[in-house]
Amino acid sequence: MSEAADWPTELRLTKDRRTLIVAFEDGRRHELSAEMLRVMSPSAEVQGHSPSERKLVAGKRKVEIIGIEEVGNYAVRLTFDDLHSSGIYTWAHLAEFGRDGEVLWANYLAEIEAAGLSRDR
Repeated sequence: MSEAADWPTELRLTKDRRTLIVAFEDGRRHELSAEMLRVMSPSAEVQGHSPSERKLVAGKRKVEIIGIEEVGNYAVRLTFDDLHSSGIYTWAHLAEFGRDGEVLWANYLAEIEAAGLSRDR
């Protein structure tokens, strides 16, 4: 179960479908890019079943969120316009993206650069 501080009070998609806004009971509010949410999906398809199985996803700069579905009272399933929809984003997971997003994103950018990949293809 999520901590009370990680309970969302707002979950809203911007009109361009490229940003998910999430606010929490403790006042935190984050704008999470669809690209970051897609390339760091908590799905087994992306994360694998162990760290060694994790997939590096690139080419998603223009990805959009086309669906948000509640999963119980603890998470949402996001559907992206590339039809990826297997990730379950818990409230704690969304809070982590908001809290640590800058570091996570910098690490991702370094990783795709080192692999010779691009955000565009």
